[in-house]
Amino acid sequence: MDDLSYGAPPPRRRKRIFLWLLGLLAVYLVWEVVTWPDVAVLAHAHPRTTAFIEKYRGWGIFGPKKKVEWTWVPYSRISPSLKRAVLVNEDMRFFSHSGFDEEEIKASLQDAWTRKSLPRGASTITQQVAKNLWLSGSYNPLRKVKEAILTKQLEADLPKRRILEIYLNVAEFGEGIYGAEAAARHYYHRSAAGLTERQGAELSVALPRPRSWHPGVRSRGYQREVRYTLRRMAVARWLWGEI
Repeated sequence: MDDLSYGAPPPRRRKRIFLWLLGLLAVYLVWEVVTWPDVAVLAHAHPRTTAFIEKYRGWGIFGPKKKVEWTWVPYSRISPSLKRAVLVNEDMRFFSHSGFDEEEIKASLQDAWTRKSLPRGASTITQQVAKNLWLSGSYNPLRKVKEAILTKQLEADLPKRRILEIYLNVAEFGEGIYGAEAAARHYYHRSAAGLTERQGAELSVALPRPRSWHPGVRSRGYQREVRYTLRRMAVARWLWGEI
């Protein structure tokens, strides 16, 4: 017997395996097409829930296991201070890029090296909207591909301010606290429209790690980031014209 062919499946079996895998791929692609979200509808309709909210809630026999604080408010009823704070921390070039910001990836790494800290998130706000609404927090390549496609669709179908409005309404600001209005009511007992510059900075700093960094925590690192955010906001006055 030829050593090179020892243990190899016969041609017919290889063909069956290939056809079986091809069939699985076809089923998967059909499933993705059928369940793919309607991105364009978000131009005039608010999402009823998000993937992250549903994951947090959990569902049992008698309904959701955890309570969520979430109230949608229009863009005009969110403080400009919070918008500016979120932009300087999360996506400074949001209004100029087309969904992805390669410069921010490089800048975040350089900034982390200078300040001897972990790099801030390099995902754009549009990418985070795609992830929060429809995907998960996993880092598998397939999820990243889907995120990239959805990001391009969001940028093509929605104006920038609408994307920012959605983000500010679905982002997590603490355990079970989603959106600017719920966060403002929970931490400051006021509406999102009435947030001050410092309050906007405090909430924006919570975004990368909302379960541990949020208004009220006694963390030197958190307070340091709030002060740093306020300094960046003072420099980025030009954002007033964008928001």
